[in-house]
Amino acid sequence: MFHKNLKLIITALLISTAVWQFIESYIGNGIMFILLASIFVFLYFKNEIILLSFLRLRKQDFPGAKKWLDKIKNPEASLVTKQQGYYNYLNGLMLSQTNINEAEKYFKKAVALGLSMDTDMAMTKLNLAGIAMSKNRKREAEILLSEAKKLDKQNMMGDQIKMMKDQMKRAGQPKQQFGGGRSGRGGARR
Repeated sequence: MFHKNLKLIITALLISTAVWQFIESYIGNGIMFILLASIFVFLYFKNEIILLSFLRLRKQDFPGAKKWLDKIKNPEASLVTKQQGYYNYLNGLMLSQTNINEAEKYFKKAVALGLSMDTDMAMTKLNLAGIAMSKNRKREAEILLSEAKKLDKQNMMGDQIKMMKDQMKRAGQPKQQFGGGRSGRGGARR
């Protein structure tokens, strides 16, 4: 993995080499250097480690995705802001299976940094709503669910949102006591 500024330096060198090749009438070489430079520009905005982690995650290989994410030692130096958001989003997804407190920190940081796709942001807010609901923060969960619903324009998470709202309604109902009318204070016995 290259540092983000190193990718820009390599791109500048490749473009200057391409210009030199065009001047020397080696058009094919110049085109090749331009194409090579475009790969580094692409990798500047779409980090290769994040892409490989997404591929592992798509195959439901959580340990493999975590292994790739762990290769990013300093995300602030290696990634642009949106990619830092995705780094935190992926770490939150990994930890949501085992440690919801740590996952909540990663998801909140991903929201603060921003994600480029609305569906990813909706998924993040949905996960945060689930965490808030599990910690009995009903109002926060309702707000996050409504934000997730607004962000989910293709209705890809409609079932999950509906299911979570139903769970919130059931959690808000008073618990029914079974006991045949006996009061809790030791009522009269016969």
